[in-house]
Amino acid sequence: MKAWILLAIAFVAVQVGFAQDVALREGDQVEIRLGGVPADEISQVSGSYQVDGKGYVNMPHIGLVKAAGLTQSQLQESIEATYKSQQIYTNPTITVNVPTTARFVNVGGDVKAPRRVEYTPDLTVLGAINAAGGFTEYADQTKVRLLRGGQVTIINVKEVRRDPTKDLKLRPGDTIEVPQSFW
Repeated sequence: MKAWILLAIAFVAVQVGFAQDVALREGDQVEIRLGGVPADEISQVSGSYQVDGKGYVNMPHIGLVKAAGLTQSQLQESIEATYKSQQIYTNPTITVNVPTTARFVNVGGDVKAPRRVEYTPDLTVLGAINAAGGFTEYADQTKVRLLRGGQVTIINVKEVRRDPTKDLKLRPGDTIEVPQSFW
């Protein structure tokens, strides 16, 4: 029983550590908790926030705080610094939690079931395609496009099957497009 608990704790620690490495994007949900202040103030700030279309979260007492492009820990530091610099709180402790279940990878084109695939830290291009039902019989498996942050990477999935080390790990917000073959 103790080994199972330690394994669960290690898994959560990896997930939390990973979430801190991922940059926030517009539309992300974040849980923000405030500590180190009087109890009645905690409930005014703590809660669920969404990164708006311009990349900001709207925080009580301080207004808009840039979130898009920052990691979880960077956003925590930014909010704490803003509360201190505006002399709202003298020693606030901000905790930002990004639920990993709110992150997806989009898979479209010539796959059997185009859809949003829930992101996990071990998700790869081939794994996402398989989660979307695999290729249709007309798919061009040699020119799969990975769209990430305005960049396009062409992936030959036939080569990936021969050499699994070429199977790229995905990030939240990635899009995979499978083109149709022109025989």
